[in-house]
Amino acid sequence: MTAQRPAHGFAHIHAAGRDLRIELGWVNDAAPADAPLIVFLHEGLGSLAMWKDFPQQLCEAAGARGLVYSRPGYGRSTPRPHGERWGPDFMHVQAQQVLPALLDALGVQAPYWLFGHSDGGSIALIHAAGFGQRVAGAVVMAPHILVEEFGLASIREARRAYVEGELRARLGKYHDDVDSAFWGWNGIWLDAEFPRWTIQALLPTIACPVLAIQGVDDPYGTMAQIDGIAQAAPQTQLLKLPDCGHSPHRDQPEAVTAATRAFIQRHSTETTR
Repeated sequence: MTAQRPAHGFAHIHAAGRDLRIELGWVNDAAPADAPLIVFLHEGLGSLAMWKDFPQQLCEAAGARGLVYSRPGYGRSTPRPHGERWGPDFMHVQAQQVLPALLDALGVQAPYWLFGHSDGGSIALIHAAGFGQRVAGAVVMAPHILVEEFGLASIREARRAYVEGELRARLGKYHDDVDSAFWGWNGIWLDAEFPRWTIQALLPTIACPVLAIQGVDDPYGTMAQIDGIAQAAPQTQLLKLPDCGHSPHRDQPEAVTAATRAFIQRHSTETTR
């Protein structure tokens, strides 16, 4: 990485059998070169822009630098090809192929920290399981480790809101191809094969520390998601937030920021002893 890199721009990579344009942004890049780097992984309908100013606020509080990007199919990145349906392994593809290719293209040096929300949290866990020597730690908010009928009901409701309500118009502000973003996510989550999806078998192989955060009022998942992480991955710390839904960084930003700052500082100190 060079000191002259633009705050926002694009990377061009080859991953998952395709040439891809990836929208990205650097956060708090004025921090020292040896400051921790946090890689932000957005939710299933998210993008770089949908994080708004949270990455900047978190990185300033934690004394860290940040990399934020839109996955293929989202934001201003390469859209999903017309008619393409993602498979049940779509998060594995992002974690094991797209993210490593992006980090290598940008010259990102290990170790780095992951901060993932929802699908992005699952991608963070899958990446940490497969690239353990490169990941300093992972913060995962509302991650999925298995499929719950409880969450599928909310995803069906999202489909109704997109087709019949105002969700498509709201999301259209953040995605060049809003149908690419929505139907890629919604189509696979409501596919008849997807209820069997799980990453539970990967969790015991995660060697880095994990901070798993869940809102008590999350309509997309129960505490079974983060409790399952703690049962399988021994270095897991849990944060269960009251009065909080599926987006802890929006519903409880101060609590998420404080916990993340303490988590990074503690484990950064431990690795330098």
